[in-house]
Amino acid sequence: MPARWWQPEFAANPLLTLRVQMLVVGAGPAGGELARQLAAAGVEVLLVDQLADLGQAAFSSAAMPFASLERFGLPAQVVASRWRGWQLLGPAQERRRWLASAPLGVVLDFGALRQWLADQCSRFGGSVQLGRRAFHCQSQDGVWRTLLRDRQGAVQEVISDWVVDASGQGRALIGPLVPLPRAAELDRDLVQGVGVEWLLQVPLGCWQRWSDQLSFCLGSDWVAQGYGWIFPMAPGQLKVGVCRLRPDRHLLPLGRVLEQLQARLFSPDERQASVVLDRHGGLIVSSIRRRDCHGQGRLLAIGDAVSTANLLGGEGIRHALSSSRVLAPLLLEAIQCGQPFRLRRYEQVLARQLGWRWSLSGRLARRTWLGLTGPEADQRLSRLLVGLEPRRAEDLAALLFDYRFERYGLRSLPYLFGMR
Repeated sequence: MPARWWQPEFAANPLLTLRVQMLVVGAGPAGGELARQLAAAGVEVLLVDQLADLGQAAFSSAAMPFASLERFGLPAQVVASRWRGWQLLGPAQERRRWLASAPLGVVLDFGALRQWLADQCSRFGGSVQLGRRAFHCQSQDGVWRTLLRDRQGAVQEVISDWVVDASGQGRALIGPLVPLPRAAELDRDLVQGVGVEWLLQVPLGCWQRWSDQLSFCLGSDWVAQGYGWIFPMAPGQLKVGVCRLRPDRHLLPLGRVLEQLQARLFSPDERQASVVLDRHGGLIVSSIRRRDCHGQGRLLAIGDAVSTANLLGGEGIRHALSSSRVLAPLLLEAIQCGQPFRLRRYEQVLARQLGWRWSLSGRLARRTWLGLTGPEADQRLSRLLVGLEPRRAEDLAALLFDYRFERYGLRSLPYLFGMR
């Protein structure tokens, strides 16, 4: 073993070594889904996560249509609420609402989803270790050696045939988005956002006013270069959050923006009676054209580590799950044949799965959110929303979840390509 592995900091915490066939780092939707699929197929899997409790840091409003819930076989226990429509507040004092006669989708309990996926991995024979952060990985003598550190500072070495980095935008093991020669090109394609979200316990009457619908706050006077949202959770609970693309220290801090948003949305009595159950936040870093490094030999990446978070609505769960569904059969084929080169198709298959609308939605996100800085931008957005008013709630679902922009014909093209 190279001398650099035996650094002084490890002297007081000797390495504990574990040998497994597959190491998955990150127990979010991508890593948890991949681990449960591989474990169900008989692969010896170790799933690790830096969180000691998968219910912590549940930063994801997690709305999805019913079709996705059925596609991924998610149980009722991970569903917090159902929704049947949309409410758009802004720009300024504008308000638009679309409601279907029946529910169109669900809002997931993100923490419950992560826990269920990890439990499924264990049920099928896999192992789960929480409270361990992966901080180094290298290939040596035909295997991968990964170092994990627990909260007490003890270091564990995991030797595996394969490693999957599902650690999110931090890319703990796979490294930078792309090799350095392409870094300058990526700068023009990279969008990052930061979000803050609170889980609130509110009076039942307040909750009922926001239930059955996904509500968004749009316009520069609500959130400059971003948007806000109010999603119903279990009865009496709401998720209220704000997200801003391209964090700017000169703008009002997001915590203050969130406080102002609540002051506009809730009455003084409702604010007085509300209790913050949890505060969390996160960073989204994604490449619009998805030219990320998807793998290096037997070290692979999935989910946000390969830019599956869609920037238009900050949506990542469905696409993270999809990336696992794409990788799992390719990985099983490579394991059975002992030939990693079979995974060269992974990036292409995932790109086809996401489709051509992916980059278009990314350009629309950049155009919409980054340009949302004042009255002129608000007017452009308002004109686009006027065109949506005759549509049904089902049509908006197709637009925001399936990116069916072509349904809006020539009216939307000038906006999409920045002509108005």
